[in-house]
Amino acid sequence: MTHDLLQAPALARLGAPFVVPVAATPLPDARLLAGNDALAGALGWPASWQETMLGVLSGNAEPSWGAPLASRYGGHQFGVWAGQLGDGRALLIGEAGLGGARVELQLKGSGKTPFSRMGDGRAVLRSSVREYLGCEAMHALGIPTTRALSLVVSSEPVWREREERAAVLCRSADTFLRFGHFELLYHKGEHAALTTLVDYAVEQHFPACQGAPLPALALFAEAARRSAELAARWQSVGFCHGVLNTDNMSLTGRTLDYGPFGFLDATRLNHVCNHSDSSGRYAYARQSDIVLWNLYCFASSLLPLASEEALREVLLAWPALYETAFLARMREKLGLVAAQDGDDALVGDLFVWMDRLGADFTLTFRALCGYDASLDAAAQFEAAGFVPDAGVRAWLSRYAQRLAGEARPAEERRAAMRRANPRLVLRNHLAEQAIRAAEAGDASVLERLARALSRPFDDDAEFDDLAALPPAWAASLQLSCSS
Repeated sequence: MTHDLLQAPALARLGAPFVVPVAATPLPDARLLAGNDALAGALGWPASWQETMLGVLSGNAEPSWGAPLASRYGGHQFGVWAGQLGDGRALLIGEAGLGGARVELQLKGSGKTPFSRMGDGRAVLRSSVREYLGCEAMHALGIPTTRALSLVVSSEPVWREREERAAVLCRSADTFLRFGHFELLYHKGEHAALTTLVDYAVEQHFPACQGAPLPALALFAEAARRSAELAARWQSVGFCHGVLNTDNMSLTGRTLDYGPFGFLDATRLNHVCNHSDSSGRYAYARQSDIVLWNLYCFASSLLPLASEEALREVLLAWPALYETAFLARMREKLGLVAAQDGDDALVGDLFVWMDRLGADFTLTFRALCGYDASLDAAAQFEAAGFVPDAGVRAWLSRYAQRLAGEARPAEERRAAMRRANPRLVLRNHLAEQAIRAAEAGDASVLERLARALSRPFDDDAEFDDLAALPPAWAASLQLSCSS
């Protein structure tokens, strides 16, 4: 029985115009391809959850509390107001416990809703495998994110650029509220509903803001702070979101909606991971600027509830907030404890030469964990796929001088750096291998990759092949918004 595992979500009590009850579209021949036992255990679910919950997690059974919910939101897509969007293929199926808190569970690919527009309401196996792995990879890296609970596959054909197979992903988060939820109410002039949504968000997700003179302003300031920290963490691991539209921005500062995302292989600051992004709007180096742009859109939606001057003050302070967060992450990666003048230049110059050489992002930082100025530099960076030139050696000399001013013993520093610099990340070619195997009915590649990604900082010989430089064919992989 499932009645003890899911409860009605708090969002349900808001009703219209915020959410609409929708029955999921049944999924034929539903089969569990992947299940996250660790997350299910944290939710307090029994070991039998994969069997007892398959019906609900595939959309073939309704939660005992009632019909799932699709929520209504809008958004700016590629810088243009797109009007009403909403959950076109996602349904909120309930809440469950997680460490004394409650989290929402949502199905993605569960069929048409009133917000599907021209879509079929389905998700394909290809994109669902990527999101399942992406969620859990980011979680293991310590980056706020939605989580992946289950991945159900079907024999149902779905047409994108080619015929693919339908799949349903179940993901969890403290909330799936987005900037776009607030934007739509503002643009439609539904100011009473906007007040209701702000009050709900403060009560449920920002309780520290409840005593503020202007709760909407306090909520915005906290959302901005979390967004700065999130963007800094993305940059620190070479993560590219790919579609940073305002409807893909989490209110609570989590990585949300894994579409054409990717991690940098060769360092290219202007790398665009989304083939659909012809202008490079969401390039790696532009992500913090875009997050700020999205915050301006969010701030505009709160104008009926807070003064323009107060909102602008938060926005003007944001770049410094982001830079502070980013430098803090980079000091961790470089093994620096105390902040010093010139650290920003040291970090900036590091990225310049990594970009110039196309050095592998992940393996370069991992190589720096064991850097020893008394040893040959070329040998130390061989695994990262480049030979240090004069410019790199000059930077390494500056870095060695900076380390000499640190009081921490070298071995302690190196151990701390290995905890801050992953050995492996979800590279596109690894995800592609898991997808191809899954499409052929083999889940073992996905399972092994998920295990490896759950401990990305470990030196585990079992996964040496997954931590190596990408093969040449990886450079030809292209990702788009098609999912």
